Amino acid sequence: MKTNERVISILNDLIRTNLDRIKGYQKAADEIKDTTDFEIRTIFTQMAADSRQYKSNLTDAVIRLGGEPANDTSAAGDIYRAWMDVKTTFSSDDVHAALQLCEFGEDRALQSYKDALEENIDWPIGIKSLVENQRQAIKASHDTIKNYRDQYAHTH
Repeated sequence: MKTNERVISILNDLIRTNLDRIKGYQKAADEIKDTTDFEIRTIFTQMAADSRQYKSNLTDAVIRLGGEPANDTSAAGDIYRAWMDVKTTFSSDDVHAALQLCEFGEDRALQSYKDALEENIDWPIGIKSLVENQRQAIKASHDTIKNYRDQYAHTH
């Protein structure tokens, strides 16, 4: 496989990861019914918006490299969302369950970015730094979710 084809494949995997994040965070925001948890719903909505931007940037990169951008989610993402549906349905604490599942999703997203960055390829100019910057932002999102989960567990 030629380098650009490999980079396009990697970027498409990351697009799918971000599509998973968008759907996961939208689902999590929708699960929060209590108006006292508005702050957490706002964070979920913002993280979905962040992923839309990451997806857009990755899509632009794929097009610049002559590829066709992915527009589907990953099989693992579909499984994650199905698990979230089941978990929140049977959970007495929807917010805490949503936070736990979002943290799980962020772990998956971080692993996808880590795997991408560990690829031994010649990255086109600017592409590796784009991926690294997104990984750092997702790491910050992960840490935010983890902090809220910890706080929520101690106060509820």
